[in-house]
Amino acid sequence: MKKGVEKLKKIDLESIEDIAVGAALLGTGGGGDPYIGKLMAIQAVQKNGEVELIDVEDVPDDALVVPVAMMGAPTVLVEKIPSGKEIFHAFDSLQNYLDKEVYAVLPIEAGGVNSMIPIMVAAEKKLPLVDVDGMGRAFPELQMVTYHLYGISATPMVLADEKGNSLILNTINNFWTEAFARNATVIMGGSAMIAIYPMYGKDVKKAGIRDIVSYSAQIGRAIREARKKGNDPINALLEVTGGYLLFKGKISDVQRRTTGGFAKGEAHIDGIDQYKGETLVMDFQNENLIARQNGKVVASVPDLICTVDAHTSLPITTEGLRYGQRVYIIGIPCDEKWRTEKGLETVGPRYFGYDIDYVPVEELNRR
Repeated sequence: MKKGVEKLKKIDLESIEDIAVGAALLGTGGGGDPYIGKLMAIQAVQKNGEVELIDVEDVPDDALVVPVAMMGAPTVLVEKIPSGKEIFHAFDSLQNYLDKEVYAVLPIEAGGVNSMIPIMVAAEKKLPLVDVDGMGRAFPELQMVTYHLYGISATPMVLADEKGNSLILNTINNFWTEAFARNATVIMGGSAMIAIYPMYGKDVKKAGIRDIVSYSAQIGRAIREARKKGNDPINALLEVTGGYLLFKGKISDVQRRTTGGFAKGEAHIDGIDQYKGETLVMDFQNENLIARQNGKVVASVPDLICTVDAHTSLPITTEGLRYGQRVYIIGIPCDEKWRTEKGLETVGPRYFGYDIDYVPVEELNRR
């Protein structure tokens, strides 16, 4: 994450729009399309007032905080629209099980719909939202959070669906949490709402990625203001993120399948303008995992690989990729926590089955 984030104090309707854009970009194609979640967050703020956004240092060490999110394949959300009640069922069930008042909620990741759900819950429950998450981007599996790197348990967690079903999980480790929860999510129709990683203020202070909500808003605002002033939004985006332009092209093919609770596939992009005659292939599993330009790796997890519409400058999620779209592919350095030995063990290219070593995006694309 780029240093010098302009911190928000309150989340109002305009900042919801900015957060939705910025978090969808940081979601690297995953985290779900923000549109439905944005409508629910807007409705909750209109009804209940602005949400207080608090710095992680303002959370008491012994205060209970809970991330809330959607789990499953983002492609499912296109047709299986949440009612809005599932997440409160999950949140209330976990709070009752723990028999302790939740002090604040937070996002589990920076991603489209998963940046909006915590705002909605905070507004409805009149709780503060903590300016922190566990990824600084989005990842497909439950143990792929910085909380896992610090030995924090994902359970007890609750999954809830739109039918009224809910499950409380207690597992021996976070890999078992992922296995059980993923299977339950498939049975629930491919997506579910979750309350997970209950922890205390002292835990989130050491393990979380700070200022992620403010950072998302800053990215969205930079794109919005550049467009309004007639400036190049891509330059503004690269400036605010410290990112790298990897490619510009037209999508010539998308191979995508929903399997095992994930949206998996690859996008083929033919170069245009300065990249004419070149090709880029991008593999994804909910999120974009690896990008190869003319067969050579130009970015890989855990760094962020983001797809941006060349006409609107807005991020495109993996389920939104379509033949013929003109796009920019942007690489952004990940948080340093992911570049540790355990971080790369958890989310590096080899975990996803790629026989390559991780090389930071800034080394692969020296200016």
